[in-house]
Amino acid sequence: MQTASFPAFFRTIIIIFGVYYALKFLARIFMPILMKKIVRKAQQNFEQHAQNINKNQQNTQQPDVSTNKNPKSKKQIGEYVDYEELD
Repeated sequence: MQTASFPAFFRTIIIIFGVYYALKFLARIFMPILMKKIVRKAQQNFEQHAQNINKNQQNTQQPDVSTNKNPKSKKQIGEYVDYEELD
């Protein structure tokens, strides 16, 4: 069975910190590029979705044709209640 020595432990700690800082450095370089691509792709998807919605609305829109011959017809929605003040 092998025992751990101080130099091996120290070397492992150095490697862990080295990898951590290397990944941190690379993330600072590549994350803005990656984020720009993600945002650009989301924007394209949003624009495409909006165009599809506009096309569907234009295709399904029908002209407003009124069948009422009396344009001043009043629709009675409810019952009128006259309130009186009580002294």
